[in-house]
Amino acid sequence: MAEPNAERRPAGELEASVLAALWAAGTPQTAGQVQQSLSAPLARTTVTTILSRLHEKGTVSRERSGRGYAYSATQDAHGLTALRMHHELDRDSDRETVLARFVSQLSAEDEQVLRQVLEAGGQ
Repeated sequence: MAEPNAERRPAGELEASVLAALWAAGTPQTAGQVQQSLSAPLARTTVTTILSRLHEKGTVSRERSGRGYAYSATQDAHGLTALRMHHELDRDSDRETVLARFVSQLSAEDEQVLRQVLEAGGQ
């Protein structure tokens, strides 16, 4: 059982570490390979659980590798941020209001970048 005063990691920190390891590798990685590349000592079962959850979220893909799986990130860091933004939009039934408030809170520089992206067709 964990100590009552033990510090907890911020939400998503382990997932972010696992994704960073996958991005750095650039090739599909097994849970054991990911575990070895992490700076924090984690049990292989913990890494496997994190990878399974990321797979359920669609953040990583997997392919058979021996008796287990090799995992790859489905998005780069920028794509993952965009995916999170889409998930947040999907959680609210009034997309127009959410988008209007988002845009109204952009800095002048970010608004200009958004205009340029929209004019370029979202590329």
